Formats: sequence, structure tokens, C-alpha cells
Amino acid sequence: MHRETVENVAFRAGYLSIMACLLLPLVVVVVTSFSASGQLAFPPENYSLVWYREFFASDLWLQAFDNSIVVGFGTTALATTLGVTAAFGQELDDGRLGSLLAPLVLLPLLIPPVILGITLLVYFNEIGLRATYTSIILAHALWATPLVYFVMRSVFSRFDWQQLDAARDLGAGPISSFAHVVLPNVKHGIFVGALLAFIVSLQEFVMALFLSSHGTRTIPVLAWSELRQSLDPMVSVVSTFLILISLLALALATLATNLEWVSKQLS
Repeated sequence: MHRETVENVAFRAGYLSIMACLLLPLVVVVVTSFSASGQLAFPPENYSLVWYREFFASDLWLQAFDNSIVVGFGTTALATTLGVTAAFGQELDDGRLGSLLAPLVLLPLLIPPVILGITLLVYFNEIGLRATYTSIILAHALWATPLVYFVMRSVFSRFDWQQLDAARDLGAGPISSFAHVVLPNVKHGIFVGALLAFIVSLQEFVMALFLSSHGTRTIPVLAWSELRQSLDPMVSVVSTFLILISLLALALATLATNLEWVSKQLS
């Protein structure tokens, strides 16, 4: 066999093996969510939708789901606004101050979550924002904003900035030139960054654990509390919903960024 062919086969085999190791736990979670018994076991002896009916009948889980959605949308709006404006501003003025922006944006990702959670708990308690949606949204935005920022830096690096110069030469103001020239060309990147921010917020656990109360608990926090009391398939049901939402977001991102490729693959 040709050497290049052997390398390709070895690469694909290794790639598929890694993907299988990563996806297998997700399959176990989804399968156990259909268990008919009250014990979390794989494979289940009998299959049923009883735990899905239990989820939709539980005010506690539905409230946690609503809390996660509210925090997710709030985080998405804030992180997308900050990330896009920061990346756009750095493209316009990449001076000494702009060169410090990337390390500052990256800093929250380098701090251990437990330390960040304790620090924010003390801070929000001092200013009266403890256990509110605002405190959780601000905390989640610390992690989501860097992702949006680096996505937009990559998107802006491929944008033809001469179009913006031409718009300004024709008399367009800063807001008008951004809305009519820049935004239509980078809207797919903004959409992908917003989806990343939403997924990060939906699955974040540590800081939400420190900052939430009984009325603002998100799904990961409630799942952790329930796991400490009993190990039943309800946690698998909740995890299955989170997986489905993440897959839906990934599909939307694929459609938004590469619709022509998808249409060719499906035709």
C-alpha cells in the first residue's frame, strides 16, 4: 500500500477512535434517559418515557429550565455586544492600547472558576446583586465574551476594510457605515459567536452554583443538587435536553456559515 494511503487510513482511524470515545458517554446518557426504573443503570432493563413525563410535570425542573433560558439569552446579548464592539474597535485602532485588549479579554478564562465564583459572590453581595439574574448573566459573560471576541477577530481579519473607507468617503457616518457595510458582511460570524455564548451559558455550572439562589437556579445547578440526593434517570433526561439544544445550535451555525455547501451535500 502506498505510504500516503497508509497515513490517511491511520489518520482517519485515529480520528474516528477519538470521536467514538468522546461521543460514547453521550450515547449512554441518552439511552439511560429512557429507563423505566428508578435507578440509573446501563443498559436499562426496560424502556419508558416515564422520566420525560416526570420532567414536564415538575415545576422545579421547568423553573430551572426557564432560568437557564433567561440567563442564556441575557448572556448572549451582553457577550455578543461586548465581543463584537471590542473586536471592531481593535480593527479600527490597533495601537498600543489595542494590543493590550486581547490579553485582558482572555484573562477570565485563565482564572480558576472556583476563585472567580467566590470573588464574584463577595462582590455582588456587597453591591446588592447576589442571587439575581443580573449577577449570573454578568458572570457568564466573563467567559462568553472572549469566545465572541476571538471569533469576530477571525471574521474581521477576512473583511475588506476598503469598503468601510469608501463608505466614509461617500459621507456615511460611523453607525451608518457599520450598519450598511460591515454588518451585512460579518453577520454570519456574529450569529456563530452568539450561539457559542448561549451554549457556554447554558452549560456553565461553577459560577452559577455560587451566585444562584432557589429562585434563580439553572439546570446544571439543580442537576447537581438532585445528584447529591439520589441517582435517577431524571439527570439523564435533563442532560439529553442540553445535548439536543447544543446540536440544534451547531446545526444552525452550520446552516448560517456554509449554506451553499450544505445545499450541495443534500442535493
